Amino acid sequence: MQLAASQLAVHLQKGLRSLYAVHGDEPLLAQEAVDAIRAAARGQGYTERSAHTVSGAHFDWSEVLAAGGSLSLFSDKQIIEVRIPSGKPGKEGSPAIQQLAQAAQGNEDTVTIVILPRLDKATKTGAWFMALENFGVTIAVEPVERAALPQWIAQRLQTLGLRVASGVQGQRSLQFFADRVEGNLLAAFQEIQKLALLYPVGELSFEQLESAVLNVARYDVFKLSEAVLAGQAGRVQRMLDGLQAEGEAEVLVHYALSEDIRALKRVKDALSAGRPLPVALREQRIWGARERLFERVLPHLSAATLTQLLRCAHLVDGIVKGLKQPDWPNDGWQALHRLAMMLCSECALQIGPARPPGVR
Repeated sequence: MQLAASQLAVHLQKGLRSLYAVHGDEPLLAQEAVDAIRAAARGQGYTERSAHTVSGAHFDWSEVLAAGGSLSLFSDKQIIEVRIPSGKPGKEGSPAIQQLAQAAQGNEDTVTIVILPRLDKATKTGAWFMALENFGVTIAVEPVERAALPQWIAQRLQTLGLRVASGVQGQRSLQFFADRVEGNLLAAFQEIQKLALLYPVGELSFEQLESAVLNVARYDVFKLSEAVLAGQAGRVQRMLDGLQAEGEAEVLVHYALSEDIRALKRVKDALSAGRPLPVALREQRIWGARERLFERVLPHLSAATLTQLLRCAHLVDGIVKGLKQPDWPNDGWQALHRLAMMLCSECALQIGPARPPGVR
């Protein structure tokens, strides 16, 4: 049985299952899901708890399998937690998890929770994960995307009796908060808790948020491409500054930008050759949010514009590797800023013919 994290509370109110698997890369939401299952189990008399962390190929799975059968006639019901940080149980772990999943059927004395990171499609079709899904409940913990972050913050504030002003002023406050904590949901949670300690229940002003909320944003270089393709110039600027401050490698940032430019050029060439857009995107392995952004910006980008952007990406490749280029900054980060903003400004065009990069 598959379940979204948002559905877990309602599920637990209806009844507790004997096997759960929580998987995802957002530590705060994953921990909250595990805590909710654990609390529900304790409320039903599962007072003993044992935890196992699978580390390396030589982990002794017999300890986990034995734990489920260790209850005596007078023992309390128990919670068994199995944490697999790598997401790979290994050769011995796969049959052990399948055995564990099958043993959970009808077992009213033990609640087993398997905790995993984000899994790829191939892993989720493996026999051991399918066993968890068939015999228990798998809970996918999805990250809170940037567009949904202000609403998430508003909901978390509301649970503590806090709120922002209505209308434009309130949206400004939430956007400011989101900019300060983007990519760092655990820190966002901590900042919300801090606000509850600093201010009484009621409405928060922008000035209160501005003075209290620290800049704890953490940026993902691969999220940078989404911001660039969406034409979000201010966000792109903040992300580049943040990536530089965090010590991200210039070559990795360049790869993310240049890969988008190459993909746009390949899809544009495919369209010119008569390929339908959905087919061209699929051939270039463009999926999800990136696919929607490509569909929006491609009609406004000419082949000449993309060719020029590709030449600029080649020049910046040399700059981040220590080469100097005429009419370009010698500093790698400055060159990356310029390349990113060139692509971002082109993607921001909603109507009218595309112009050569840098011309407005």
